Amino acid sequence: MNILVINCGSSSLKYQLIDMNGEKVLAKGLVERIGIEGSRIKHDTTGKERVIIEEPMKDHKRALELVLEAIIDEKYGAIKSMDEIGAVGHRVVHGGEDFANSVIIDEEVMAALERNIDLAPLHNPPNIMGIEACQELMPDTPMVAVFDTAFHQTIPADNYIYPLPYEYYEKYKIRRYGFHGTSHKYVSQRAAEILGKDIKDLKIVTAHLGNGSSVTAVKGGKSIDTSMGFTPLEGLTMGTRSGDIDPAIIPFLMEKEGLTFEEVNNMLNKKSGVLGISGVSSDFRDLEIAAEEGNERAKLALDIFANRVRKYIAAYAAQMCGIDVLVFTAGIGENSASMRELICNGLEFLNIVIDKELNNVRGEEAIVSKNIGGVTIMVIPTNEELMIARDTLELVQNR
Repeated sequence: MNILVINCGSSSLKYQLIDMNGEKVLAKGLVERIGIEGSRIKHDTTGKERVIIEEPMKDHKRALELVLEAIIDEKYGAIKSMDEIGAVGHRVVHGGEDFANSVIIDEEVMAALERNIDLAPLHNPPNIMGIEACQELMPDTPMVAVFDTAFHQTIPADNYIYPLPYEYYEKYKIRRYGFHGTSHKYVSQRAAEILGKDIKDLKIVTAHLGNGSSVTAVKGGKSIDTSMGFTPLEGLTMGTRSGDIDPAIIPFLMEKEGLTFEEVNNMLNKKSGVLGISGVSSDFRDLEIAAEEGNERAKLALDIFANRVRKYIAAYAAQMCGIDVLVFTAGIGENSASMRELICNGLEFLNIVIDKELNNVRGEEAIVSKNIGGVTIMVIPTNEELMIARDTLELVQNR
């Protein structure tokens, strides 16, 4: 069966068409500037040259129409007709407490997505628009929603309840939700496969490190804690997000700087993190270059990032009463050998010892720990699209 995976942003759309017989990517692409002048599609069909399609796209429906036309185009398409698409898997950022697993989309699911807009006002509306557009264009094709938050619904209450008056959890569902769940689920399962072990017997810490970053404790295949919280702002220092700070800083800055809440919120989400510390960039590649050239604030930003990741790894090892596997994934985790080494330095007391030579890898699956019987350190490129396709196939076949 061919599965079309859709990931809708407010003005963008990523897609992959995957043949689940062998899990081969047939086509993939990126739609940019939906509803904005200069909209275009970068479309790649396996074995053919990239095509750039520049055409006005007033909304997500028009964008998806053009994506489907590209997929079945006689010259640069991957299949002959839309009848060859067996199902569509949609990435949805927030499922709240309604969904602990991926689900086939029906009217009740759509109503729940609408209810959860308050929890993800920037992400859920475009996710919903993408689903509605696909339903209109492909009314007879089954659709599945795969949630970033679902994998973390196994976190116990003593890890997800915040120490606020309990009524706010009851009234507004203020709690830790966690994000990047599809990625954490994929790499933890892949780690067990590579090692030839039953995931139920493993204590794994997964570090999804990119411009947005999170660390998750996976015990017996289930998420029991994660660094992101009610929103993706909590946890690690990130590209532009502050991560954990003293909440009293917010009213302090509002008073001292005369800032509105919206201005402080924008600062914490878009002007903080390693960008705010370094004053150089939110791109870790730029920071590494600047640090090598002697920029002390760039070096400080990298040290702070590594220190935060290190703290969470150690905390989750304590929570699970041990750690068997540490997995690095996402842009930084997969590609920055120096950051992986910096994070692991100081964790030797947990038998986390990285091998400099083995660690010299980028973007490929590898075991990078010293062979001393300690924690297995792994690099595993994430594949959220494949995870979405797998969940979609399983649900459609078993319905």
